[in-house]
Amino acid sequence: MKIRNTFEKSLMVSVGLLWISAATVGAAESAAAPAPSMETAASVIMQEIQSTSKDLAALRETIGNEKIPLTRRLSQLEDDLGEARREYDKTRRSVDARNLELNTLKTEGKLRQDEAGYVTSLLDEYARSFEGRVHASEIERYKATVESALQAPQNKDLDPTQKFDRQLALVETSAKRLESLIGGARFEGVAIDPQGTVAQGRFALVGPVALFASADGQTAGLALQRSGSSKPAVHAFEEKGATESLANLVSSGTGDLPLDPTLGGALKALIAKGNLWGYFKKGGPIMWPLLALAVLAVSVIFERLMFLAMEKGRRSHRTITAVMGALEKGLPEEAIRAGEKSKDFVARALTYALRHRRKSLSDALMRSSAQEMVRYTRGIALMDTVVTMAPLLGLLGTVTGMISAFGMLGGSELSAPTAITGGIAEALIATTFGLGIAVTALIPLNFLHSKCEKARHEIEDAMSHLELLMKPIMDKEAAHRSGPSDDSDESGDQ
Repeated sequence: MKIRNTFEKSLMVSVGLLWISAATVGAAESAAAPAPSMETAASVIMQEIQSTSKDLAALRETIGNEKIPLTRRLSQLEDDLGEARREYDKTRRSVDARNLELNTLKTEGKLRQDEAGYVTSLLDEYARSFEGRVHASEIERYKATVESALQAPQNKDLDPTQKFDRQLALVETSAKRLESLIGGARFEGVAIDPQGTVAQGRFALVGPVALFASADGQTAGLALQRSGSSKPAVHAFEEKGATESLANLVSSGTGDLPLDPTLGGALKALIAKGNLWGYFKKGGPIMWPLLALAVLAVSVIFERLMFLAMEKGRRSHRTITAVMGALEKGLPEEAIRAGEKSKDFVARALTYALRHRRKSLSDALMRSSAQEMVRYTRGIALMDTVVTMAPLLGLLGTVTGMISAFGMLGGSELSAPTAITGGIAEALIATTFGLGIAVTALIPLNFLHSKCEKARHEIEDAMSHLELLMKPIMDKEAAHRSGPSDDSDESGDQ
């Protein structure tokens, strides 16, 4: 309000000044008009100016006094606003971190829930198949635990932890059962005797065999699964003394078992397991050609190794140096004498070429090198045949074995699954043996190839050197042979 009043007074002073200016201009234009009182107007204006100046000074002082607390208040509010913003940012980051942690926990909880569901389904499947894994004589022992585990998933009165505990109890019981079966187990139970009555007695599990002996000792025999009943049936032995022997075995836990529960299969499996001859017999008729190839490959490898060892002992670089030295001197006959008694294959080839140099040195060199390389390459063709034929024979065994296996599907032997699996095993064994022979023979074959190439390079190098040394000797001999003939011709003409 004070600022408004001061503004109005200033406006009035300005209007007064304008009025005085206008009056002065008008007096100059019209001398007849009466002149206003300048002193009175100036006095009034001065008073207004002084009053306005005082009000303006007072207003400035008031503004100055009020500006400091307002500035302080504004700074305080700005500080509070900054603090509030920082607190807001901190709170927002905390909320984001909590949201992220919450999402992580939700994801982890979902994974744990899926894992729990998967484990629960596995345990439920294990409980359903448990009765088929145990002997008929053990069903009554674990019946309550199995039923509790099977009914747990459908029981709405149980929480997930209780359901899991009941299913896990079956697994623990199964583990204890396996532990108790080591070395055999005995337990009380009931069975159906040969007369069809229920007999109370004791069972004894010995490997895959379950034995039963009644409490009175009158009934004893094998406990077998009976169709349509959860109680096993007792199959008594007709041999004399077998009942008393089985009864003593079941009651005391020690004794002789008067039967082979595997019908000889355990002994056969023991003989065939890890036995190469057992695998060979299972491979079928194709194994005999594979055996012949294996024997042939071993024979060739042994003979070639012996040959290479002997040739290595016969090498004589001194003899080859002597032959070359004699040729450098122009003495081929001395070179022949130096190499004719040597057993080194390079020296033999050079000596043969020098002996037949007058007919054709190049042809003699080619023939002598060919003769030596025939000795080195002997048996390599057989090794190539073995490496090529062994996998093919294995494949043939695969085909015949698969034909034999799948041929059972159309005949009456479909009820014998061992015949089908036997044919597949025959196919796999034949293939394995064929590939094994080929792989085993491939390494010495490449070794022999490398030795042959090395021998060929040595012979070719020595023969190239011999041709260089023999060229001037051959030219000299040719000139010597042509000289007398020319002289005789000239004498004949005369």
